[in-house]
Amino acid sequence: MRVTDTIVLIPTYNNAGTLEDVVRRSLAQQLPVLVVDDGSTDATAQLLQSLRAEFPDLQVVTHPENRGKGHALKTGFLEAERMGYDYVLTLDADGQHAPEDIPVLLAAKGKNTLVVGSRNIRADGMAGSSTFANRFSNFWFTLYTWVKLPDTQTGYRLYPLHRLPSLGLLSARYEAELTLLVFCAWRGVKLVPVPVQVYYPEDRVTHFHPVKDFTRISVLNTLLLFVALFYGYPRMILHSFRKNL
Repeated sequence: MRVTDTIVLIPTYNNAGTLEDVVRRSLAQQLPVLVVDDGSTDATAQLLQSLRAEFPDLQVVTHPENRGKGHALKTGFLEAERMGYDYVLTLDADGQHAPEDIPVLLAAKGKNTLVVGSRNIRADGMAGSSTFANRFSNFWFTLYTWVKLPDTQTGYRLYPLHRLPSLGLLSARYEAELTLLVFCAWRGVKLVPVPVQVYYPEDRVTHFHPVKDFTRISVLNTLLLFVALFYGYPRMILHSFRKNL
């Protein structure tokens, strides 16, 4: 019998070197775990098969080919909804997030709250390009949502599943996470940042491509600003007016 309304979602692509540790430490937090294998070509499939033999309640969904992190998140959200969960807590499979911080996110949980696990973007080990991209993204995010967040690119989040925008809006890649933040803000969802640890193991595998992904995020920022003028700003003004009635 299910005793929690929250499931941990771990999207992964070729993270066999760090995935097992992330899954084990997440399961130790006494929450159900769902892994979406986004078409991995390394030893991920065998690793997950072994973990499922040890932990029969571990849920796994596999894409036959790589479709991108945004698509993996969409798959996970739909599966969590099918299983009857109300909240989805996402963290990355590359080892940068500490599953021991899960209680920190859960403590801020709310029906109309999206909890954002915020890294110290000046932390040792974070690439200079990633720090710049995060600050750049933070600036644009504040411009079209009127909300300040210290880390808009973190994948460590607790989503209220039934307050998410249409998943058809999500792109297949990293920028999907920014889109989720923006449309949730426009829908009146409260965005709450909480500090989390960050660690970059030596065997960490990242699929973030600084030039290509930064270009895609820049294009998205331009499109979102246009949408903000005709949709986002009017929605936020309406929410503010209703709140003050």
